[in-house]
Amino acid sequence: MIMIRKSLVLAMALATGITVAPSDLRAQEQSFEAYLDSVAAKARAEGVRDATISEVFADLTPNNRVIELDRDNVTSSGRLNPDTGFAFMSSYIERHNSQSRINGGRRTMARIASLANSVEQTYGVPAEIIVAIWGHETAYGAVKGGFDLPRSIATLAWEGRRRDRFERELIDVLKIADSGVARSNLVGSWAGAFGNPQFLPSVYLRLAVDGDGDGARDIWNSDADTLHSIANYFRDHGWQAGEAWGVRAYVPNSVDRDAVAGDYVDPECPRVHPRHSKFLPVSEWRAMGVIPRGEIGDDVMAMLFEPDGPAAPGYLLTQNYRAILEYNCSNYYAMSVGLLADAIAQ
Repeated sequence: MIMIRKSLVLAMALATGITVAPSDLRAQEQSFEAYLDSVAAKARAEGVRDATISEVFADLTPNNRVIELDRDNVTSSGRLNPDTGFAFMSSYIERHNSQSRINGGRRTMARIASLANSVEQTYGVPAEIIVAIWGHETAYGAVKGGFDLPRSIATLAWEGRRRDRFERELIDVLKIADSGVARSNLVGSWAGAFGNPQFLPSVYLRLAVDGDGDGARDIWNSDADTLHSIANYFRDHGWQAGEAWGVRAYVPNSVDRDAVAGDYVDPECPRVHPRHSKFLPVSEWRAMGVIPRGEIGDDVMAMLFEPDGPAAPGYLLTQNYRAILEYNCSNYYAMSVGLLADAIAQ
């Protein structure tokens, strides 16, 4: 019986253009249509209307390109630093924080200055951090993704490698449609993120904000909804008002890196935190000869991060840096957001 089901799955996969490795057959024992039926039943049990399910799931087919992108989702590291085994941070920053992106951020800040200041006062998150996220995610709204959202998420859920995560997102995108969001708006990245801030459906449902008070949480077109929603995300993830995300620092070779090594473990972000030191008051870092190159109080708790190894630029990072990591679990991303925000504010 199992062999028959596997043969049917393989035939179905070939018909849809999906390449299925032997290890994937168990995850794809159901046809795509049968899998959508099972998700529809769960969504219906959570209150989603039949009419919405029919509209969103109509004519959906697996997207082979989405599966290819998911399996190849390893950032090109470029030239590796022999001291760290990681790509040089400086080369990543140069590529992502171009002068064009910095200029775009400054123009955006000038265009929405009054709104941005109001949002900062409401949430305690600096306007330049919010705008830097917007710039990194969608080039200030210019590039929001062209993949059909339900199709991408359904493909990722059905494929099975991360079914637990994406099945929840698939039910949530049905809930978004059921709330009145137009089917035509359900477009985004291949990985299921959408709108100016590139929220996943579950994040949208929990944290998106109607910033302009028009009754809709329009993170596609509304500057107010976009900024309020990003700021709300950071507040929810522990942003400390009035505290820098981090500052560049001079780190002498005399610092015993092993003695200050961190031991923080985050199962959701396992590869990032081992490169950070333990948190210590800035006054203790100063006592070791570490000199901050920006404004930061002596009582602020900070961790040392040397992305390109000793004798290269070092940084003292606060809890707010971890809030940026919650947006995207990558030191490259978080550092580039912080540095872009600093450049925009200059």
